[in-house]
Amino acid sequence: MELLRRLVYRFYEGRLEAEVRRGAIPHHVGVLPDGNRRFARTSGLGDVGAGHRDGADNIERLIDWCDELGIPVITVWVLSTDNMHRPATELDAIYGIVETRVEALAEQQRHATLPRRIRAVGRRDLLPASTVAAIERVESATAEHEAGDLIVAVGYGGRDEIVDAVRRMIEDHAGRGDSLEALAGGLDADELGRYLYAPDVPDPDLVIRTSGELRLSGFMLWQSAFSEYYFCEAYWPAFRRIDFLRAIRSYGQRQRRRGR
Repeated sequence: MELLRRLVYRFYEGRLEAEVRRGAIPHHVGVLPDGNRRFARTSGLGDVGAGHRDGADNIERLIDWCDELGIPVITVWVLSTDNMHRPATELDAIYGIVETRVEALAEQQRHATLPRRIRAVGRRDLLPASTVAAIERVESATAEHEAGDLIVAVGYGGRDEIVDAVRRMIEDHAGRGDSLEALAGGLDADELGRYLYAPDVPDPDLVIRTSGELRLSGFMLWQSAFSEYYFCEAYWPAFRRIDFLRAIRSYGQRQRRRGR
């Protein structure tokens, strides 16, 4: 019975992938990998840190799935600024996972068919020095990769990003001797957008959130104005390739008007 179930699953997965490849494929996928803690509790794992570790394993699989479809840009929200009020033991586990996994991802990208530049976005001043050092090593090691981007949002909040962009824009113009009147007169969306954390990265075409939550919680608020959204009931560690393909299929079936 188990063998039959696997055969049926593989057959369906193959048909689904063929359908996906006939449709539109997003250029940039943003992911809110939600539900690690609930997965740990419902699965009887020893602690919530185990759920985060299983979730990190699935991020590596996500990268492989995007490689298979030729999706060049991925943004994964690992830790929000709101999450940084969680217990110190849980945060320490997350920081440790980030440090070890980004190093492993950098090594993986050295041999990948779609070598990605790895970058982190967020407020690094809120992170431990060891985490920042690991991020900087990985960014340096993958800086020459041009096939794609993996953006890791850690210590990130969408409102924080916009506030930081406004602050940097004002400081930049003030440093050039511009008056506030001149700044206000020339301000538009493109101007502010140049001060976001990763201004050279295209806006996400598709945003996926797991665990059944139907909200963005501040994820890429500026960039997701015209994104398509896909919400999945599965907790992130249980999110399968077939769930990912369904999300891409849903995207391919939509007509994107971008306000027109």
